[in-house]
Amino acid sequence: MIKLERTSVMNLENAMRGARNPMNSWSRMDSGYDQEGNYVLGPNDLDLAVRLRKAGSDHRKFIRQIFVSVDITAPLYWWKEYDTYKVATVANSTSTMHRIHRKPFEQEDFSCDRMTPDTARFMETVVEQLEKIRKRYLETKSKEDWYDMIQLLPSSYNQMRTCSLNYETLVNIYYARRNHKLDEWHVFCEWIRNLPYGRELIAAEDDV
Repeated sequence: MIKLERTSVMNLENAMRGARNPMNSWSRMDSGYDQEGNYVLGPNDLDLAVRLRKAGSDHRKFIRQIFVSVDITAPLYWWKEYDTYKVATVANSTSTMHRIHRKPFEQEDFSCDRMTPDTARFMETVVEQLEKIRKRYLETKSKEDWYDMIQLLPSSYNQMRTCSLNYETLVNIYYARRNHKLDEWHVFCEWIRNLPYGRELIAAEDDV
C-alpha cells in the first residue's frame, strides 16, 4: 500500500526561463498561467523543454529546478528502498521512536493488502500483541516494553513522510524502479507520469 497526497509542483516558470538563458531566447517564451493558476507550457517552450530533456543530463539542467513536494504514506519495507535516493531529496517523517505508543495499533496501520488469508490472520495476532505491549508500556514506561514494541514492529508498518524532490531526481527514480517487483513502485511511477509534464520531462524515453 502506498498513498501520495498533497502534491505540489513549483518553479516551472523560472526553470523554463533559465532553460532559455544559454541562447538568450526569452522572446520566444509562450507559456503562461491558466484560470486555475497552473503554469502551462506553450508550443515553443514545450518543444524546447522536450528537446533539452532528451539531449541528456548536461542539457536538461533546467529540470533540476522544477521542485515537487508530496506527502507519502508507505510501509517501512518501501521506505528502506526509497532511502537509497539521498541526492536532492529531503524528507520529514512521523516519528516511530517518539510517537509509536501514542495511538492504538490497528490492522489499518499496516500494509496487509497482498497477504494471503492465513498470513493476514496471523498478522491480526501480531497487531493484538503490539497493542498489549503498548498498553503495558503506557503504565510502566519500561524500556523493556518499549524495545518489545520497536523490535516486534513489522516492516509492513505504514509511515508518512513529507518529501521534497526535483524532476531530475524523479527521472533517476522512474527508470530505476518502473519495473520493480513491488507494486508500490508501480503506483509511485504512475504518480510521476501524471505530474505536470511528467510524461514529457521525466518519462520521455517511454514514448520514443
